[in-house]
Amino acid sequence: MISNAAFIEQLNQYYAVWQEYNYVYEEWAKAHGLSVNSLLVLCAIHDGGDDCTQKKISQRWLIPKQTINMVFKDFERRGFVELFPLLEDKRNKVIRFTKAGKEYADTIISKLRKAELFAVEEIGIERMKQLNENMALFVKFFSKAGGRESNEASL
Repeated sequence: MISNAAFIEQLNQYYAVWQEYNYVYEEWAKAHGLSVNSLLVLCAIHDGGDDCTQKKISQRWLIPKQTINMVFKDFERRGFVELFPLLEDKRNKVIRFTKAGKEYADTIISKLRKAELFAVEEIGIERMKQLNENMALFVKFFSKAGGRESNEASL
């Protein structure tokens, strides 16, 4: 039987890797003149289609709306985004890139994807699948322990 100490050791290793993962993305963003939140918002707008809103970005990336609003104001000042009221809900605004914003996002995101795909290719598709499956299991069981079993359906 595995002792609690062995489980705690593995959990601490998980924390360290998780922190390193976040640090790598923060440093990558900084090297490209962005904060990690700005990078995530840029990706969210890029991938969000025609109904990308601050609320959806906040929910997807767990970034406070105030932080997203600050990023938008910066992107707006730089001429990268425009905000349009949603027809069905005037309180929310759809975010869209301007031509300059689309060109900027395409450049940044293509560099990001190139780096990410390099890592995935080095890991290999099978190990990447295992990583995703194992992370999904961790989320499932952590959610279950916390009483939030509703996440199981999405796994």
